[in-house]
Amino acid sequence: MTERTFMMIKPDGVQRAKVGEIIRRIEAKGYRIVAMKMLTPTPELLAQHYAEHIDKPFYPDLVTYMTSGPVVAMIGEGDEIIAGWRNMMGATDPTQALPGTIRGDLARAWDTAAIMNLVHGSDSEAAAKREIALWFD
Repeated sequence: MTERTFMMIKPDGVQRAKVGEIIRRIEAKGYRIVAMKMLTPTPELLAQHYAEHIDKPFYPDLVTYMTSGPVVAMIGEGDEIIAGWRNMMGATDPTQALPGTIRGDLARAWDTAAIMNLVHGSDSEAAAKREIALWFD
């Protein structure tokens, strides 16, 4: 079933020049990028995007990290892309991410405490619709 999802290359991915490699992997998998833009997120946008985390102790560090530089926001499209993209990303903690995944191959384990794990992807169809609406007109 063809789906759409929100995909993001986070500031560490942009700063470490991993954008091309990550997009190459997305396209090699057969997914299409139907919209893409580079921007530095505002604290207000992040408060909407990460609303479920606002009261958590790590939230201030997350906002500091996510506003530290530009991100690449994308809308991806493909058969079962939500689950497929999440599998491609690998475990949230780079030390747990398997080789062959984006985080397993490209994320630096020592950046874990700062929530630096290169990429983000919606975890459900409902989240994808909400996140796409937040990041794209």
